[in-house]
Amino acid sequence: MPGSKRRKSHKTGLPPGSLVHIGQERGEAVQIRLMDYDGETLRERQLTRIEEAFAFRHTPTVTWIDIDGLHEVEVVRKIGEEFGIHPLVQEDILNTTQRPKVEDHGSHLYIVARMISCGQDGRAEAEQLSIVVGPNYVITFQEKPGGDVLGSVRERLRHNRGRIRQHGADYLVYALLDTTVDHYFVVLEKLGDQLEELEDLLLEAPEVNVLHSIQQVRRDVLFVRQAAWPLREVVNHLHREVSPLVAQETKLYLRDIYDHLVQMIDMMEVLREVVVGLLDIYLFNLNNRLNEVMKVLALFTAVFIPLTFIVGVYGMNFHHMPELDLSWTYPALWAVMISIGVGMVLFFRKKKWL
Repeated sequence: MPGSKRRKSHKTGLPPGSLVHIGQERGEAVQIRLMDYDGETLRERQLTRIEEAFAFRHTPTVTWIDIDGLHEVEVVRKIGEEFGIHPLVQEDILNTTQRPKVEDHGSHLYIVARMISCGQDGRAEAEQLSIVVGPNYVITFQEKPGGDVLGSVRERLRHNRGRIRQHGADYLVYALLDTTVDHYFVVLEKLGDQLEELEDLLLEAPEVNVLHSIQQVRRDVLFVRQAAWPLREVVNHLHREVSPLVAQETKLYLRDIYDHLVQMIDMMEVLREVVVGLLDIYLFNLNNRLNEVMKVLALFTAVFIPLTFIVGVYGMNFHHMPELDLSWTYPALWAVMISIGVGMVLFFRKKKWL
Protein backbone atom coordinates (compact mmCIF):
# COMPACT_ATOMS: atom_id res chain seq x y z
CA MET A 1 0.00 0.00 0.00
CA PRO A 2 1.23 3.55 -0.65
CA GLY A 3 3.18 5.00 2.23
CA SER A 4 3.82 1.70 3.98
CA LYS A 5 7.33 0.76 4.97
CA ARG A 6 8.22 -2.85 4.27
CA ARG A 7 11.06 -4.18 6.37
CA LYS A 8 11.71 -7.61 4.95
CA SER A 9 15.44 -6.97 5.14
CA HIS A 10 15.20 -6.94 8.96
CA LYS A 11 14.66 -10.70 8.87
CA THR A 12 17.81 -11.40 6.88
CA GLY A 13 19.86 -14.07 8.65
CA LEU A 14 17.29 -14.73 11.39
CA PRO A 15 16.20 -18.33 12.08
CA PRO A 16 12.71 -19.53 11.02
CA GLY A 17 10.02 -18.51 13.48
CA SER A 18 11.67 -15.21 14.42
CA LEU A 19 8.96 -12.66 15.19
CA VAL A 20 9.51 -9.44 13.25
CA HIS A 21 6.71 -7.15 12.20
CA ILE A 22 6.71 -6.54 8.45
CA GLY A 23 4.25 -3.88 7.44
CA GLN A 24 3.32 -0.26 7.96
CA GLU A 25 4.79 1.28 11.07
CA ARG A 26 2.14 2.54 13.48
CA GLY A 27 2.05 4.33 16.79
CA GLU A 28 -1.47 3.49 17.98
CA ALA A 29 -2.08 1.09 20.81
CA VAL A 30 -3.18 -2.41 19.87
CA GLN A 31 -6.91 -2.93 20.39
CA ILE A 32 -8.14 -6.27 21.73
CA ARG A 33 -11.83 -7.13 21.54
CA LEU A 34 -13.33 -10.32 22.96
CA MET A 35 -16.74 -11.84 22.24
CA ASP A 36 -17.69 -15.05 24.04
CA TYR A 37 -21.04 -16.59 23.19
CA ASP A 38 -23.36 -19.54 22.87
CA GLY A 39 -27.01 -19.83 21.88
CA GLU A 40 -28.22 -18.10 25.06
CA THR A 41 -25.55 -15.69 26.26
CA LEU A 42 -23.05 -13.22 24.91
CA ARG A 43 -20.18 -11.50 26.67
CA GLU A 44 -18.32 -8.71 24.92
CA ARG A 45 -15.30 -6.96 26.36
CA GLN A 46 -12.64 -4.50 25.33
CA LEU A 47 -9.40 -5.84 26.84
CA THR A 48 -6.38 -3.84 27.92
CA ARG A 49 -4.06 -6.86 28.21
CA ILE A 50 -4.02 -10.02 26.13
CA GLU A 51 -3.71 -12.12 29.30
CA GLU A 52 -7.33 -11.30 30.12
CA ALA A 53 -8.45 -13.51 27.21
CA PHE A 54 -6.57 -16.61 28.36
CA ALA A 55 -9.28 -17.63 30.83
CA PHE A 56 -11.68 -18.23 27.92
CA ARG A 57 -9.53 -20.80 26.16
CA HIS A 58 -11.11 -23.88 27.76
CA THR A 59 -14.69 -22.64 28.15
CA PRO A 60 -17.45 -24.62 26.36
CA THR A 61 -18.64 -21.43 24.65
CA VAL A 62 -17.22 -20.04 21.40
CA THR A 63 -14.63 -17.32 21.95
CA TRP A 64 -13.66 -14.74 19.34
CA ILE A 65 -10.53 -12.73 20.12
CA ASP A 66 -10.04 -9.87 17.67
CA ILE A 67 -6.62 -8.17 17.73
CA ASP A 68 -6.35 -4.91 15.78
CA GLY A 69 -2.70 -3.97 15.25
CA LEU A 70 0.37 -6.13 14.71
CA HIS A 71 3.14 -3.70 15.54
CA GLU A 72 3.35 -4.92 19.16
CA VAL A 73 5.11 -8.22 18.59
CA GLU A 74 4.86 -9.27 22.21
CA VAL A 75 1.06 -9.51 21.98
CA VAL A 76 1.34 -12.09 19.20
CA ARG A 77 4.05 -13.95 21.09
CA LYS A 78 1.99 -14.23 24.27
CA ILE A 79 -1.20 -15.39 22.59
CA GLY A 80 0.81 -17.81 20.45
CA GLU A 81 2.39 -19.41 23.52
CA GLU A 82 -0.93 -19.63 25.36
CA PHE A 83 -2.95 -21.14 22.49
CA GLY A 84 -0.16 -23.31 21.11
CA ILE A 85 0.08 -21.48 17.79
CA HIS A 86 2.98 -22.77 15.72
CA PRO A 87 6.00 -20.38 15.65
CA LEU A 88 5.92 -20.28 11.85
CA VAL A 89 2.28 -19.22 12.00
CA GLN A 90 3.17 -16.44 14.44
CA GLU A 91 5.88 -15.34 12.01
CA ASP A 92 3.39 -15.27 9.12
CA ILE A 93 0.85 -13.32 11.18
CA LEU A 94 3.37 -10.52 11.63
CA ASN A 95 4.26 -10.52 7.93
CA THR A 96 1.50 -8.46 6.28
CA THR A 97 2.63 -9.35 2.76
CA GLN A 98 1.22 -12.88 2.91
CA ARG A 99 -0.69 -14.40 0.02
CA PRO A 100 -4.13 -15.78 0.98
CA LYS A 101 -3.66 -19.38 2.12
CA VAL A 102 -4.77 -22.03 4.59
CA GLU A 103 -2.59 -24.30 6.74
CA ASP A 104 -3.69 -27.24 8.87
CA HIS A 105 -1.59 -27.60 12.04
CA GLY A 106 -3.69 -30.29 13.61
CA SER A 107 -4.85 -28.49 16.73
CA HIS A 108 -5.64 -25.34 14.77
CA LEU A 109 -6.11 -23.98 11.28
CA TYR A 110 -4.37 -20.88 10.02
CA ILE A 111 -6.15 -18.87 7.32
CA VAL A 112 -4.94 -15.72 5.57
CA ALA A 113 -7.33 -13.48 3.63
CA ARG A 114 -7.27 -9.86 2.52
CA MET A 115 -10.00 -7.39 3.41
CA ILE A 116 -10.65 -4.99 0.54
CA SER A 117 -12.36 -1.65 0.98
CA CYS A 118 -12.58 1.73 -0.77
CA GLY A 119 -10.57 4.55 0.75
CA GLN A 120 -11.59 8.18 0.95
CA ASP A 121 -10.02 8.83 -2.46
CA GLY A 122 -12.04 5.99 -4.02
CA ARG A 123 -9.02 3.74 -4.44
CA ALA A 124 -9.08 0.10 -3.35
CA GLU A 125 -7.25 -0.58 -0.10
CA ALA A 126 -6.28 -3.94 1.39
CA GLU A 127 -5.64 -5.13 4.91
CA GLN A 128 -4.40 -8.57 5.84
CA LEU A 129 -6.72 -10.69 7.95
CA SER A 130 -5.14 -13.66 9.72
CA ILE A 131 -7.48 -16.21 11.32
CA VAL A 132 -6.48 -18.93 13.77
CA VAL A 133 -9.24 -21.49 14.31
CA GLY A 134 -9.35 -23.90 17.23
CA PRO A 135 -12.01 -26.28 18.54
CA ASN A 136 -13.93 -23.53 20.34
CA TYR A 137 -12.07 -20.32 19.60
CA VAL A 138 -11.30 -18.01 16.72
CA ILE A 139 -8.45 -15.48 16.88
CA THR A 140 -8.30 -12.79 14.21
CA PHE A 141 -5.34 -10.51 13.60
CA GLN A 142 -5.73 -7.29 11.63
CA GLU A 143 -3.03 -4.89 10.51
CA LYS A 144 -4.36 -1.68 12.02
CA PRO A 145 -6.74 -0.47 14.71
CA GLY A 146 -9.88 1.21 13.49
CA GLY A 147 -12.66 0.32 11.11
CA ASP A 148 -12.82 -2.99 9.30
CA VAL A 149 -15.36 -4.95 7.28
CA LEU A 150 -16.33 -7.30 10.12
CA GLY A 151 -18.82 -5.00 11.86
CA SER A 152 -21.82 -6.85 10.43
CA VAL A 153 -20.64 -10.10 12.02
CA ARG A 154 -20.40 -8.41 15.42
CA GLU A 155 -23.91 -7.02 15.00
CA ARG A 156 -25.27 -10.46 14.18
CA LEU A 157 -23.65 -11.81 17.33
CA ARG A 158 -24.98 -8.99 19.50
CA HIS A 159 -28.56 -9.30 18.27
CA ASN A 160 -28.50 -13.07 17.76
CA ARG A 161 -29.47 -12.77 14.11
CA GLY A 162 -29.11 -15.75 11.84
CA ARG A 163 -27.51 -19.03 12.87
CA ILE A 164 -24.14 -17.81 13.99
CA ARG A 165 -24.68 -18.24 17.75
CA GLN A 166 -26.19 -21.71 17.31
CA HIS A 167 -23.04 -23.05 15.66
CA GLY A 168 -19.40 -23.49 16.53
CA ALA A 169 -16.15 -21.69 15.76
CA ASP A 170 -16.04 -22.99 12.20
CA TYR A 171 -19.32 -21.22 11.38
CA LEU A 172 -17.89 -17.98 12.77
CA VAL A 173 -14.96 -18.38 10.37
CA TYR A 174 -17.43 -18.87 7.54
CA ALA A 175 -19.23 -15.66 8.57
CA LEU A 176 -15.94 -13.73 8.62
CA LEU A 177 -14.89 -14.99 5.19
CA ASP A 178 -18.37 -14.42 3.77
CA THR A 179 -18.40 -10.80 4.95
CA THR A 180 -14.90 -10.27 3.57
CA VAL A 181 -15.94 -11.62 0.16
CA ASP A 182 -19.15 -9.57 0.15
CA HIS A 183 -17.09 -6.39 0.48
CA TYR A 184 -15.17 -7.42 -2.63
CA PHE A 185 -18.46 -7.06 -4.51
CA VAL A 186 -18.97 -3.60 -2.99
CA VAL A 187 -15.54 -2.49 -4.23
CA LEU A 188 -16.06 -3.99 -7.68
CA GLU A 189 -19.43 -2.30 -8.06
CA LYS A 190 -17.84 1.06 -7.22
CA LEU A 191 -15.09 0.41 -9.76
CA GLY A 192 -17.77 -0.42 -12.32
CA ASP A 193 -19.52 2.88 -11.58
CA GLN A 194 -16.22 4.71 -12.01
CA LEU A 195 -15.71 3.06 -15.40
CA GLU A 196 -19.16 4.18 -16.56
CA GLU A 197 -18.37 7.77 -15.56
CA LEU A 198 -14.98 7.56 -17.29
CA GLU A 199 -16.61 6.23 -20.45
CA ASP A 200 -18.90 9.27 -20.58
CA LEU A 201 -15.97 11.63 -20.03
CA LEU A 202 -13.92 9.78 -22.61
CA LEU A 203 -16.54 10.20 -25.29
CA GLU A 204 -16.88 13.91 -24.50
CA ALA A 205 -13.25 14.93 -24.03
CA PRO A 206 -10.44 12.35 -24.07
CA GLU A 207 -8.06 14.29 -21.81
CA VAL A 208 -4.90 12.93 -20.23
CA ASN A 209 -6.40 12.97 -16.71
CA VAL A 210 -9.13 10.58 -17.94
CA LEU A 211 -6.40 8.18 -19.07
CA HIS A 212 -4.79 8.39 -15.63
CA SER A 213 -8.14 7.58 -13.99
CA ILE A 214 -8.62 4.58 -16.27
CA GLN A 215 -5.18 3.30 -15.36
CA GLN A 216 -5.99 3.69 -11.66
CA VAL A 217 -9.18 1.66 -12.02
CA ARG A 218 -7.23 -0.97 -13.96
CA ARG A 219 -4.70 -1.25 -11.14
CA ASP A 220 -7.51 -1.49 -8.57
CA VAL A 221 -9.19 -4.32 -10.49
CA LEU A 222 -5.90 -6.21 -10.62
CA PHE A 223 -5.43 -5.42 -6.92
CA VAL A 224 -8.76 -7.04 -6.03
CA ARG A 225 -8.03 -9.97 -8.33
CA GLN A 226 -4.76 -10.68 -6.54
CA ALA A 227 -6.72 -11.01 -3.31
CA ALA A 228 -9.71 -12.96 -4.66
CA TRP A 229 -7.99 -15.52 -6.87
CA PRO A 230 -5.93 -17.29 -4.16
CA LEU A 231 -8.79 -16.91 -1.65
CA ARG A 232 -10.86 -19.10 -3.95
CA GLU A 233 -8.33 -21.89 -3.46
CA VAL A 234 -8.41 -21.31 0.30
CA VAL A 235 -12.18 -21.74 0.45
CA ASN A 236 -12.02 -24.73 -1.87
CA HIS A 237 -9.47 -26.37 0.44
CA LEU A 238 -11.65 -25.78 3.50
CA HIS A 239 -14.64 -27.21 1.63
CA ARG A 240 -12.94 -30.35 0.29
CA GLU A 241 -10.36 -31.35 2.88
CA VAL A 242 -11.32 -33.39 5.94
CA SER A 243 -10.66 -31.58 9.22
CA PRO A 244 -12.23 -32.11 12.64
CA LEU A 245 -12.29 -28.33 13.02
CA VAL A 246 -14.71 -27.84 10.09
CA ALA A 247 -18.13 -29.47 10.36
CA GLN A 248 -19.78 -31.02 7.32
CA GLU A 249 -22.71 -28.61 7.61
CA THR A 250 -20.36 -25.63 7.52
CA LYS A 251 -18.79 -26.94 4.32
CA LEU A 252 -22.08 -26.37 2.53
CA TYR A 253 -21.86 -22.69 3.42
CA LEU A 254 -18.21 -22.58 2.37
CA ARG A 255 -19.24 -23.87 -1.04
CA ASP A 256 -21.53 -20.85 -1.31
CA ILE A 257 -18.53 -18.56 -0.72
CA TYR A 258 -16.65 -20.46 -3.40
CA ASP A 259 -19.48 -19.82 -5.85
CA HIS A 260 -19.41 -16.12 -4.99
CA LEU A 261 -15.68 -15.98 -5.63
CA VAL A 262 -16.07 -17.67 -9.01
CA GLN A 263 -18.78 -15.15 -9.89
CA MET A 264 -16.54 -12.33 -8.69
CA ILE A 265 -13.60 -13.47 -10.81
CA ASP A 266 -15.89 -13.50 -13.85
CA MET A 267 -17.00 -10.00 -12.91
CA MET A 268 -13.39 -8.85 -12.71
CA GLU A 269 -12.66 -10.30 -16.14
CA VAL A 270 -15.54 -8.25 -17.52
CA LEU A 271 -14.20 -5.10 -15.85
CA ARG A 272 -10.76 -5.79 -17.29
CA GLU A 273 -12.29 -6.07 -20.76
CA VAL A 274 -14.13 -2.78 -20.18
CA VAL A 275 -10.86 -1.12 -19.17
CA VAL A 276 -9.15 -2.44 -22.30
CA GLY A 277 -12.06 -1.16 -24.36
CA LEU A 278 -11.83 2.29 -22.78
CA LEU A 279 -8.10 2.41 -23.47
CA ASP A 280 -8.79 1.50 -27.08
CA ILE A 281 -11.40 4.26 -27.28
CA TYR A 282 -8.92 6.74 -25.80
CA LEU A 283 -6.23 5.78 -28.30
CA PHE A 284 -8.75 5.90 -31.15
CA ASN A 285 -9.92 9.37 -30.15
CA LEU A 286 -6.34 10.50 -29.70
CA ASN A 287 -5.40 9.23 -33.16
CA ASN A 288 -8.54 10.77 -34.61
CA ARG A 289 -7.69 14.17 -33.12
CA LEU A 290 -4.16 13.85 -34.41
CA ASN A 291 -5.47 12.99 -37.86
CA GLU A 292 -7.75 16.03 -37.78
CA VAL A 293 -4.82 18.27 -36.91
CA MET A 294 -2.67 16.70 -39.61
CA LYS A 295 -5.48 17.11 -42.13
CA VAL A 296 -5.83 20.82 -41.36
CA LEU A 297 -2.08 21.31 -41.62
CA ALA A 298 -2.01 19.37 -44.89
CA LEU A 299 -4.81 21.56 -46.33
CA PHE A 300 -3.01 24.75 -45.32
CA THR A 301 0.13 23.37 -46.92
CA ALA A 302 -1.79 22.56 -50.10
CA VAL A 303 -3.11 26.14 -50.23
CA PHE A 304 0.30 27.72 -49.84
CA ILE A 305 2.25 25.43 -52.18
CA PRO A 306 1.16 27.22 -55.44
CA LEU A 307 1.51 30.59 -53.73
CA THR A 308 5.00 29.68 -52.62
CA PHE A 309 5.82 28.59 -56.17
CA ILE A 310 4.72 31.94 -57.60
CA VAL A 311 6.62 33.89 -54.98
CA GLY A 312 9.66 31.70 -55.58
CA VAL A 313 9.60 32.33 -59.31
CA TYR A 314 9.50 36.11 -58.90
CA GLY A 315 12.04 35.98 -56.16
CA MET A 316 14.75 34.82 -58.56
CA ASN A 317 17.45 37.39 -59.25
CA PHE A 318 17.21 37.58 -63.05
CA HIS A 319 17.82 40.91 -64.77
CA HIS A 320 15.54 40.27 -67.72
CA MET A 321 11.95 39.56 -66.55
CA PRO A 322 9.74 41.63 -68.90
CA GLU A 323 6.63 41.67 -66.69
CA LEU A 324 8.52 43.34 -63.87
CA ASP A 325 8.51 46.58 -65.84
CA LEU A 326 4.74 46.65 -66.21
CA SER A 327 2.78 48.78 -63.74
CA TRP A 328 -0.07 46.27 -63.27
CA THR A 329 2.13 43.20 -62.57
CA TYR A 330 2.23 43.58 -58.81
CA PRO A 331 -1.56 43.90 -58.24
CA ALA A 332 -2.16 41.22 -60.87
CA LEU A 333 0.02 38.74 -58.97
CA TRP A 334 -1.85 39.52 -55.78
CA ALA A 335 -5.14 38.94 -57.55
CA VAL A 336 -3.93 35.62 -58.96
CA MET A 337 -2.60 34.39 -55.61
CA ILE A 338 -5.75 35.40 -53.73
CA SER A 339 -7.91 33.72 -56.37
CA ILE A 340 -5.88 30.52 -56.12
CA GLY A 341 -6.08 30.51 -52.31
CA VAL A 342 -9.81 31.23 -52.19
CA GLY A 343 -10.50 28.74 -54.96
CA MET A 344 -8.66 25.94 -53.17
CA VAL A 345 -10.41 26.67 -49.89
CA LEU A 346 -13.80 26.56 -51.64
CA PHE A 347 -12.81 23.30 -53.34
CA PHE A 348 -11.84 21.75 -49.99
CA ARG A 349 -15.14 22.84 -48.42
CA LYS A 350 -17.06 21.36 -51.32
CA LYS A 351 -15.26 18.06 -50.74
CA LYS A 352 -16.04 18.44 -46.99
CA TRP A 353 -12.37 18.30 -46.13
CA LEU A 354 -12.76 21.46 -44.08
